[in-house]
Amino acid sequence: MWVEKEICISEIEELLSSNYEVEVDSPDGYVPVSMFVDKGMWDEYRLELENGEIVRVNENHLFETDQGWKRAQDIWHEQTVVGHVPFKYLCTEGYRFGRVKRTRARIPIVDIQVEHENHRYYTNGVSSHNTGVGKSLFMCHMAASSLSENLNVLYITMEMAEERIAERIDANLLNVRVDELETMPKDIYLRKIRSLESKTKGKLIIKEYPTASASTAHFRALLNDLALKRNFVPDVIFVDYMNICASARLKHGANVNSYSYIKAIAEELRGLAVEFDVPVVTATQTTRSGYSNSDPGMEDISESFGTAATVDFMISIVATEQLDAMNQILVKQLKNRFSDPSSNKRFVLGIDRAKMRLYDVAQTQLADSGQDDVPIATRILQQPHSKPMLNGDGKYDKFKTFSFD
Repeated sequence: MWVEKEICISEIEELLSSNYEVEVDSPDGYVPVSMFVDKGMWDEYRLELENGEIVRVNENHLFETDQGWKRAQDIWHEQTVVGHVPFKYLCTEGYRFGRVKRTRARIPIVDIQVEHENHRYYTNGVSSHNTGVGKSLFMCHMAASSLSENLNVLYITMEMAEERIAERIDANLLNVRVDELETMPKDIYLRKIRSLESKTKGKLIIKEYPTASASTAHFRALLNDLALKRNFVPDVIFVDYMNICASARLKHGANVNSYSYIKAIAEELRGLAVEFDVPVVTATQTTRSGYSNSDPGMEDISESFGTAATVDFMISIVATEQLDAMNQILVKQLKNRFSDPSSNKRFVLGIDRAKMRLYDVAQTQLADSGQDDVPIATRILQQPHSKPMLNGDGKYDKFKTFSFD
């Protein structure tokens, strides 16, 4: 028995953690939700619909328009250049007009993962899409793997709350679903922790900075502070992610274009790596055309080609509908100063998003959506997955209906 209800996305976290099945309305009908992710605080963009409703999102949120999938930031920029011409958005009643505005306010952003090949669903009746192919998941997996190799890891995040990063790495190391961490029985948890301690000697420190507020000057001070006060020297540093760092040399403004600004950040991160003799792993995004490209190249890097000119090693992560159906991602080498980039030019990896893990697959052969608390139409299976218990009369007790009040 299903209960149909309009709820806020943030309510899905409690439903999933209580073992309820949740499906969300979409242009493809009701589609299952498999995961909830808290992404922390972001700058606010608003899609204002012609009927007066508002969808509050972050800059990377994808809307389905009559011109294809477009990010909120790109729509806002295009409207600013051409004079705020409204775009048509796919709604439950067909295409409707709306405008995107940037408020410069800071709002909390949460995501859900939708299990359908089109990865879309309605928010306030507007068709939205998962934004990420797994760059944060990829780095969390690499961080967990580094810890397993007894390496000290410093993870700097400016996109997602440090508690969420810790949960992802914990899920990877403990081999459990993210949503099972809080409900795991204590004895099982302690057994897994003891097993992990016996074979993992690396230390992990996660540091969160506000978006676009921290530069290599802050990172340098953090490294010196950790070495002095905690005797911690990282073997690898993860920065999540480069485009939302600040530059230590340039001030972002009208006189600095994105090419110069992002290139400066890349150069400063590489300089930090050389200064402390430690590898720095970070991520960037593709352009709008690169997002739908199944074979992206360095020309598809967003904002600045200077990134490709600066880095020593670069890969792209590709997700297509066919790969999603097989729970895989494609990894393509774009640049390699250490070896021949034509060796293992392309290969696929299995991806387990629930456990934040990557795994090897046979080489013959990823919704995170950047959402705020906007109402979405869902239907929830009225009883959890767990088996009913027999009562004293030998009959099954009924489950309690979940309360939305």
